[in-house]
Order: sequence, then C-alpha cells, then structure tokens
Amino acid sequence: MSEPSVDEKKVVETETANDKQKMDDLRIVKNWEGLGPKSRLYEEFGPKEAGSKKKKNKKKKKSEVSGGDDPKPELPLAEHVAKCRKNQSWPPAIPISKLFDERYPTGQEVEYGGANAYRSTSEEKREQDKVKETEYDALRRSAEVHRHARMELQKTVRPGIKLFDMCERLENTCRKLIEESKLDAGLAFPTGCSLNHVAAHYTPNAGDDTVLSYGDVMKVDFGVHVGGRLVDCAFTVAFDEQYDNLLLAAQDATNTGVKEAGIDARLGEIGAAIQEAMESYEVTINGKTKQVKSIRNLTGHSIGLYRIHAGKSVPIVAGGENQKMEEGEAPKPLIECPAEIIACRRIVCN
Repeated sequence: MSEPSVDEKKVVETETANDKQKMDDLRIVKNWEGLGPKSRLYEEFGPKEAGSKKKKNKKKKKSEVSGGDDPKPELPLAEHVAKCRKNQSWPPAIPISKLFDERYPTGQEVEYGGANAYRSTSEEKREQDKVKETEYDALRRSAEVHRHARMELQKTVRPGIKLFDMCERLENTCRKLIEESKLDAGLAFPTGCSLNHVAAHYTPNAGDDTVLSYGDVMKVDFGVHVGGRLVDCAFTVAFDEQYDNLLLAAQDATNTGVKEAGIDARLGEIGAAIQEAMESYEVTINGKTKQVKSIRNLTGHSIGLYRIHAGKSVPIVAGGENQKMEEGEAPKPLIECPAEIIACRRIVCN
C-alpha cells in the first residue's frame, strides 16, 4: 500500500483541526451560564439558523475571490463570556477587566409593560440608552465581580466558620477582581452578614468570634463599584432544608419587584406586587406552619453616584407612597417567618 502524499496529509490534518475547533465551539455553547432560548443575549449573539450560516459562508467566499484580507471576527459575546468564565482561576484571582478584555456580559433584560411599553420600541429612547453604555459597562463589570465572589462564598461557606474570617476572605476576593484603586474602583460598603432576627447591616469587627451555625439563616450583603457606579446585591444562606420555602419566597418577591419596576413605575404598586408574591408562601419550622410576612418598616432604596442610600424608599408592602420610580432604585424584599427568622434577596435595577 502506497504512502499518502504530502498534499493528502495536509488535507487530513486540516480536517482534524476543523473538527477539533467545532467540538471546542460546541463545548462553549453547552456551557453558556445563565442563558436560555428566551434570553436577549441568546437571541442576539447565540447560534444562528442554517440559512444565516450559508449567507455568511457566501460572503466569505466573495472576499476570498476578491483577494481582500478580512479582519479576524470577534467571538460572539455569549461564547466570549462562557470562555472567559471558564478561564477564571480557583479561588478567583484574575481581575475581571483582564479576564473579559472589557467585553462584559449583559444580564437579562425585562421588557417594559403597560403604559411604559413604548420605551422598548421607541427609537429615541433606545438611542438615549446607547449614550449611557459607558455607565452600563461599569455596572456590568461590577456585577461580574460580584458574581464570581458570590460563587466562591457559596462554595466555601460552612457551619463553624467565623463570620469575621468569611467577610475578610470575601472582601479580599472583591479587591483582587475589581482591581481596587482608591475612588476609581473598590468595595461599595462593609460586608453585612446578619443572622436570624437581624434584618441587615450587621458587620463583624476585629475580635468578633461569632460563628455560623447549621440552624442559622444568614443574609449576606456586599457590593462593589467602578467609578462610583455601585452594585448592591444580597442573598440568604441557610443549610437547614426547612428554610427552603423562606428563601424561595424572597427570590420570587424579588423577581416580581424587578418585573414591576422601571422608570415611571409607581412605588406603591411595586410594593403591593412584592407583598402579594411574598405572602403567598408558607413555611414549616419545627413542625409549625406559618405564613411568610413582609417587614413593613424595611424598604428598598435608590442608589446614587458614590451613595448607597440616595433618597427614595421602595416599599415592600401595599399602601405605600405613589411616587414614581427613577433609574437606580432597588426592590429589596426583606421577609420574616416566624418573627425570629428573616431572609432577603436583593438586586439593583437600572
């Protein structure tokens, strides 16, 4: 049997390389974190239909015939994001700006409804949003730092850990990922880790020996900023499964608030929607079933440049003020059941 020629070897090697590239691309697509078929990011940057692929191939052939040198195309954003997250070290230590090369992921975008639906279709409003892309990029960078730091904490937190040590590790991770630089970038506020009946804003000082127990419900609240654009986000940690419904209630109430929120939305109506979602849940603790309740005198808040609490309060119960919501305000569901246990979940809306 004769040996394959040099040209035949080149063809085989090229086909093998192409097959390997296709498999790598497939792995990236399968590992897209947080993207679904309904996601705007998926629709805009995700896999295209066969017809569009053929169209691209035709364009490529045309450029090849003309002899022009096309610039190397950028990797679609969704694939770029998945690849960058996969390249993060453990524990996270690579700064987000270097990991993502300043192309930060876009979160889920919720369409305006009702009287504000025009904001999603108006060319003028969409152009106004483009003007603020620099501000949005600062928030996206901060949000990605928060995501990586939160994931590390959720994987490492255990009963028996000292709250002071946990906060020190979390804040040091944030400093590395955000590339802390005086007023240009850094921590937004001291980390909160409030236990059980403490709703928020408890921070352990040096010498505090408080330890996290298996039966505790801990609200972790931390934030970072870039150029004063603050990201403030909180979540609840509970190891005991009997608190699962409490956490689900907080998450559902937050998602409901996000859907209702938006520019010109009435704060009182947002509070009513949050309360309705929240109080539709029950939780059984130590054999006693009770309804989940909103905390009337705790609210969300607006956020300003370098200011974590900046003016307006966003209620989480019905009957609140009918002020209109503006940019940068955050629904912050804080719920209780029974009175000794409080859970929360918060996300900033812009």
